[in-house]
Amino acid sequence: MSNIIARYEDYLIHIKNASANTVSSYMRDLRQYASYLAQEDVDILEATQQDVGGYIHWMQEQDKSPATISRALASIKSRYLFALQNKEIDVNPVFNIKVEKAEKKLPQILTGKEVELLLQQPKTSDMKGCRDKAMLEILYATGIRVSELIGLNVDDVSIPGGFIRCENGEKTRIIPVYPEALQSLHEYMDTVRPKMIAIPTEQSLFVNISGERMSRQGFWKIIKYYQEKANIDKDITPHTLRHSFAAHLLENGADLRSIQQMLGHSDISSTQVYTQLVKQNLKAVYNKYHPKA
Repeated sequence: MSNIIARYEDYLIHIKNASANTVSSYMRDLRQYASYLAQEDVDILEATQQDVGGYIHWMQEQDKSPATISRALASIKSRYLFALQNKEIDVNPVFNIKVEKAEKKLPQILTGKEVELLLQQPKTSDMKGCRDKAMLEILYATGIRVSELIGLNVDDVSIPGGFIRCENGEKTRIIPVYPEALQSLHEYMDTVRPKMIAIPTEQSLFVNISGERMSRQGFWKIIKYYQEKANIDKDITPHTLRHSFAAHLLENGADLRSIQQMLGHSDISSTQVYTQLVKQNLKAVYNKYHPKA
């Protein structure tokens, strides 16, 4: 079975040019599926619709969420479509199998006060705090993804112009940055970064204690650390600040198209979720404060 999965992994990487995250997700789902089939003594290319249905039922018994099951089924289906195209099988065992639709949850956002509280936590009197302050400020100022944040190079910043350049694949976005975030970034770049980089030719904007580019895991730990310091009960992730950025812009009158461009959404429908989120928040405020609500 490992060879069967490896062939598909090779196809995703070299033919489909799928992202590393996509490949990792597909492989994780397929290996779990293959492990289940092995316990049932079934070859992955000989599995029937009943076998796939049994796997779905097994995941439900494991209390997997509808979202997790739907994603796993999509991964399995994609492997069998590949098998059909390459004449490895004659019938797609996933055909006509449906699962409960995943409940679409609105993203969680921070209030303006919670954002301020979080941004106040890093102590800029030391190098690490100065760097962390700049990272958090830029994340909230621009709404970029954490992968885009840690992917920034020094040349992507224009302090005089008041913007950053964010490249994601073939797309480039120019995103304005508010003055306080620019000031934090300028202080980090001018006084701290030169002392932190491992080599003078390092291009990474944000570096770790080893002087090399910050990792996703490294920044995840940073944001969790400051969440605990701020005593914010919400589960804050780097994406929480991205969602908060978009929702707060919308609350203050920004149009959806502008927000879409800054977020880098290819489809406006991905941005429209924030309209629903803002409406929900307004309703909560109304119910809490209107004397007859």
